[in-house]
Amino acid sequence: MAVKEVEKIEKQKAVGPWRIAWDRFRKNRIAVVGATLFIIIVLSVIFVPILSPYDISEFNLEDKELAPSAKHWLGTDEQGRDVLLRLFTGGRISILVGLMAAGVSVTLGSIIGGMAGYYGGRVDNLLMRFAEIIYSIPFTPTVISISAALMWKVSSDKKMFFVMLLIGILSWPGLARIVRGQILSLREQEFMQATEVLGISDRSKIVRHLLPNTLAFIIVSATLGMASAILTEAGLSFLGLGVTPPTPTWGNMVERARNTNVFRTMQWLWIPPGIMIMLTVVSINLLGEGLRDAFDPKEIR
Repeated sequence: MAVKEVEKIEKQKAVGPWRIAWDRFRKNRIAVVGATLFIIIVLSVIFVPILSPYDISEFNLEDKELAPSAKHWLGTDEQGRDVLLRLFTGGRISILVGLMAAGVSVTLGSIIGGMAGYYGGRVDNLLMRFAEIIYSIPFTPTVISISAALMWKVSSDKKMFFVMLLIGILSWPGLARIVRGQILSLREQEFMQATEVLGISDRSKIVRHLLPNTLAFIIVSATLGMASAILTEAGLSFLGLGVTPPTPTWGNMVERARNTNVFRTMQWLWIPPGIMIMLTVVSINLLGEGLRDAFDPKEIR
């Protein structure tokens, strides 16, 4: 039995860590289902608005408040706009907010964590104390307060970018801590001693040698952070503090349920975006958990 385990470990070393991670991920059926579902959602929000015979800004008061039918698969809203088109156009905005917010968080967390772990000493102390200050700020009240302050000063089409930046700027400290811990361990290894002998610059050491070795943790953090950002944007838009109409998002479409008449008689206006939020977040979380298991160096299958 021990011989077989040794042979298995040697075989894994030969094929490389990324191939091992991919093989692990493929064997995780739940993660594959999550990845497949997320890909289907992304393709739908890209192509459904392109293929739709309607226009996002098209009003038709003669067809307002129609129930789902062969002409309008998800019915129409109070202005006669096609709900199916708005659903998938809004999905573009919601997923884009999640992607960009996760991108900002990953960029800040990787850079700050990398610098803190590599330089250590005063730089480490200063950056980590700054991270702790950001981490101690209550996330939800801060996001709501800043979004409310910007509500009257920023146009609807620009509000989306402020929401992205705000979520990303407040979300990076957790990843910075993880990256710092990994780099503190990596910088003592032999390949880093070789970079010292070769005279490679500090920037190159961090960007080309240290951060790539933490890429697995960064990918997992970005995936799970994206799901959190989508939920945050949906919550803000539901409260009227996120992306505001006429720009559709899943959050401000669900907000229609606050109207008692819509809640009771026009469920097609708010149930579909709610389902899309749920499916998207669940698929991303399943994908993130699968990536976490796949990249876990302690797990040998």
